[in-house]
Amino acid sequence: MPRSDDTNNKSFFCNKGTFIAAVGAAAIIGFGAASLNHPVSAETSVRALQTGLPMAGFADMVEQVSPAVVSIQVVQQVPAVASGSRPGFPPGHPFERFFREGPEGQGGNEGAPRRGPRPQAQGSGFVISEDGYIVTNHHVVDKGVAVSVVFKDGTEAKAEIVGTDEKTDLALLKIETDEDLPFVSFKETDDLRVGDWVVAVGNPFGLGGTVTSGIVSARGRDIGAGPYDDFIQIDASINQGNSGGPTFDLSGNVVGVNTAIFSPTGGNVGIGFAIPANVAADVIADLRENGRVERGWLGVAIQPVGPEIAETLGLSEDEGALIAQVVPGSPAEAGGLEPGDVIYSIDGAVMETPKDVSKAVAALKAGQTAQFNLWRDGDRQAIDVEIGAYPEERQSAALSVPADDGVLDGLGLALAESPEGVVIRAVKPASQAAEKGLRPGDIIVEVAGEPVEHLLDVRNDIANAKEQDRKSVLLLVRSDAGQRFVALRLQET
Repeated sequence: MPRSDDTNNKSFFCNKGTFIAAVGAAAIIGFGAASLNHPVSAETSVRALQTGLPMAGFADMVEQVSPAVVSIQVVQQVPAVASGSRPGFPPGHPFERFFREGPEGQGGNEGAPRRGPRPQAQGSGFVISEDGYIVTNHHVVDKGVAVSVVFKDGTEAKAEIVGTDEKTDLALLKIETDEDLPFVSFKETDDLRVGDWVVAVGNPFGLGGTVTSGIVSARGRDIGAGPYDDFIQIDASINQGNSGGPTFDLSGNVVGVNTAIFSPTGGNVGIGFAIPANVAADVIADLRENGRVERGWLGVAIQPVGPEIAETLGLSEDEGALIAQVVPGSPAEAGGLEPGDVIYSIDGAVMETPKDVSKAVAALKAGQTAQFNLWRDGDRQAIDVEIGAYPEERQSAALSVPADDGVLDGLGLALAESPEGVVIRAVKPASQAAEKGLRPGDIIVEVAGEPVEHLLDVRNDIANAKEQDRKSVLLLVRSDAGQRFVALRLQET
């Protein structure tokens, strides 16, 4: 989903008029109050029933953890704007009055241009150590020229950005302090279940110290934010300004970092997303130690194995990740991986989807050797590959390509020869080729595993597939976006 970054407020748009919005930006309107004198440990507990509602509500737990939750105040360099304008917000937006100049807004000199740094947005965060390390979202502090944190009692401190990780939307801050700060701790979330109670504490719309409760609605959500999506879905109310704030279990442990909401309007509708604590803890540990996250890199473009592709490759199940392209000079090329290989396990861990491969490779260290178990040419093989260091300029550990998931009648292709090979000249509307995303200008590289250079090659390979009574034929197609496999049905062509 494309992203829109407007005064630190990212939105991930999807169809049907809905969007997933990062919840880190809020107008600056005020803070709450709390004490900084009592550290909070991961072992902090509250009375709770084995099932059902807590016996005494959430008050005891909230009282213990809330001093460790902070408001994040970000200052950015902004371009010159005329007083009275509303930068970043359309007419009628609920935030526009907070940026209006004059008596109702944030200054005077109506009509005079302004330039320079000023507070743009707020998010949330939480202290994870008594010496002042603070977790928040990357998008909360991205492009900030100055960052400060405000505690519940109004105490304010300047913060240094230790490091950020855009791919998981996490950031680590540090403040200098002469006293031991209250803090909270991450908890392993593998045993977190759908239906478990959770409590969110944060700074929605600048209203610091806001507490909401709900349950875990789902696990392992992919919202299209990046290659490592693995979100916890919660129905505790979170809104803009909650980004970077913690989601707690009933024992006061951090089980998630709030980052986005799903909504048709931009407001809360009971669908929020949090980064699981076990993911966040690993990333934050890397940021604390190195100032950045070190990820392994393989150098392949991969796609799902749909039913048709599984059938053409002789696989009994449509699981794993199909290699569509190997990056020249990559660890994958050096290790002998090839387009057409299906990765079904890495170091014994089953890979059901391309997302599994992306996360598994990213978790490996540069120089580490991993065993890739493959399906190649109708047989299972094992290949050892030395993982490389993740190139900073690349966008994902394993580039993803669209899934092959539609089945329509007929190929629907018109082909021509070109200096680059066999090119798709036209695609019949409403055909299966159109449905599967084939476009004029795409180059057909292989048909049924055989390289093609001429139209006759394509015709012969398709004819051979029909003679073998294959239900579909597998094409390797190259476009500006890279290479991918597409399975097209043959019966009615």
